[in-house]
Amino acid sequence: MEVKEAINKAKNKEQIAFKFLLDKFWNDVYAFQLQRTLNENDAEDITIQTFSKAFDKIDTYNEEYKFKTWLITISKNIHIDLVRKQKRTINNTSKDDDDNYFQIVDDSPTPEDKIITEQNLAKLLRDIKKLKPHYQEVINLRYFQELSYKEISEELKEPINNVKVKLLRAKKLLAAIITKA
Repeated sequence: MEVKEAINKAKNKEQIAFKFLLDKFWNDVYAFQLQRTLNENDAEDITIQTFSKAFDKIDTYNEEYKFKTWLITISKNIHIDLVRKQKRTINNTSKDDDDNYFQIVDDSPTPEDKIITEQNLAKLLRDIKKLKPHYQEVINLRYFQELSYKEISEELKEPINNVKVKLLRAKKLLAAIITKA
């Protein structure tokens, strides 16, 4: 399958085309992010978000540009957004007219936050149980047992790219379940 053919099939929501595109361009996007973030986990997370967003917006892809360039642009924008969010956690406030300092936002949870988190976790677990068992398993291995893609691949005896696609699909299905509720 060629890239143009895969893009057209992906626009028709054919899963095999998404897998082909993910397999073909995963290393390019991941390497780009690894170079920017210098952190394997961040690079991996941003790469997953990149493909998720790209596949959601595949209809907006302009064939005048290379698909890889489009993916890298999406990836770069996701990284920029994340950096901006991180910068917002430090508020620059003025103590006196001539004495500026940085006030670090207190992120420690209050007792109310803990109760809300526990309730949200219980709801999340109920929502996860609505997924097919193989999607439940991959979500559990990645987010609750905190295994790497390589470890999940070994645990499930599947190629890493299959694990990535399965996790991407599981997250999309879970997001759909959560937004319906």
